[in-house]
Parts: sequence; structure tokens; C-alpha cells
Amino acid sequence: MAPAGIGGRVEGLHPVRAALAAGRVRVLTVERSRRDLDELVAAARTAGASVELVDDVRPLAQTESPQGVMARARPIPYAALEGLLDPGEDARPPAVVVLDHLEDPRNVGAIARSALAAGMTGMVVPNRRAAPLSALAFKAAAGAFEHLPVVSVSSVAAVARRASGAGVWTVGLDPSAAGSLFGLGLLTEPVALFVGSEGPGLGRLVGERLDVLASIPMAGAASSLNASVAAALACFEVGRVRRGGI
Repeated sequence: MAPAGIGGRVEGLHPVRAALAAGRVRVLTVERSRRDLDELVAAARTAGASVELVDDVRPLAQTESPQGVMARARPIPYAALEGLLDPGEDARPPAVVVLDHLEDPRNVGAIARSALAAGMTGMVVPNRRAAPLSALAFKAAAGAFEHLPVVSVSSVAAVARRASGAGVWTVGLDPSAAGSLFGLGLLTEPVALFVGSEGPGLGRLVGERLDVLASIPMAGAASSLNASVAAALACFEVGRVRRGGI
């Protein structure tokens, strides 16, 4: 059975603060020696959450540096793909980032953070053979998942087909593509950016179904970028083009 949502467990200052602000925290676990976290404890109690004091949260944590605090929280429900592809006449044109089986949850979290900052309207992730949206992803996202709608799908290739059917341009990042992403005029239109996994890149079937493959120009001997860096550049390019190239 697919999980009901994401973010049931968060660790670290930024993710826990964001979950508290969203009213999701049910149980806050804090190291009793961390007097600098008293404001988090007070906020949790004000919100009706339980507070547990422990000597060390690290044995309980999934991340390497939980910063003395973690929380169990009400999960964030997944969004519907249809709502991202066709948000209605009064909403911003879709600008969705689609992840094609990334394996590192830190990359997934970093992409979510960049996507939110760049003004993207949502993220699509596969529910199999990909990095889970775990506490590690939430820590890298630094609160972004509280505000960025996330859709979970069984087939990334099917997303490409459904996006095209909804009038959304599908653009894949491919370092070998002849055309550049920078200045791509269709980014002003409803668009879905497809980011391939670390190493292999976009899957063959996914790549075949996309409207456009585009590269990020690079100088020197570098042949590729980290997936999260490439995604960040692409997301901000969408924002730049939509602001008239400013």
C-alpha cells in the first residue's frame, strides 16, 4: 500500500521549525541539555504536541546531524497530478519538476528547496526504485516540502504522456542534447522539467516521450553536473525567462 503522505518524521532545526509552523508536529524529541531549543519546546507545547526530553537524539535519528531535535508529525498528503498539470485559469502556469528515479535523498531534498525558491509549482517523484522522501530528504529541503506540492507516481514515462495531453510542454535535461536550455522560449508556457537520475540520466522511454531535450552549456573539461545542481539551474532559468529574461 502506498504511503499516505510524506514528512511523518523530520530531523534538524529547519525541518522541525517548518513542521511546527505548519501545525504538523505531534511529538517533539529534544536533547535536554540544549537550552537554545527552548523556543521550539515552547512552540510545540503551545501547539498541543507532546515533548520528550532525551540525553542524545542521535541513536534515534536517521540523519547524521539531527542538531539535537527531531519530531514525529502528521504526514503531508500527496498532491494530485491533474491539479499540477491543470491548476485552473486563475493560477500560475504549471512549472513542474519531474524526477526520473534519483537515488540520493539529499539530491531530492536539495531540488525541492531550489524548486520552491525558483517559483516552480510542484514536484513529481516515482514511488518505486527511487530515493524515499525520508528525514534525510526533508533535512536537505530545509522546509521546502511544507510548501511545494509533491505527486507520487508509478510511471515517470506516463507523466510525460499525460503532461503533453494536458497542454504542458515536456523538457528533459540531457547533457548531450544540441539545444541549450538557457533562453528556451517555450519556458514561458506551461512546462514540466524532467531531471534524470545520478549517472544514467533520463530513462530511454522517458526521453523518447519528451517534447524537447536540452542541455546546460558548460565550459572547460566538465561533461556533466550533479543532478541537484542541474535541476536548480533549470528551475531558475524557468523563472528568469518568465520574468522576461531579467
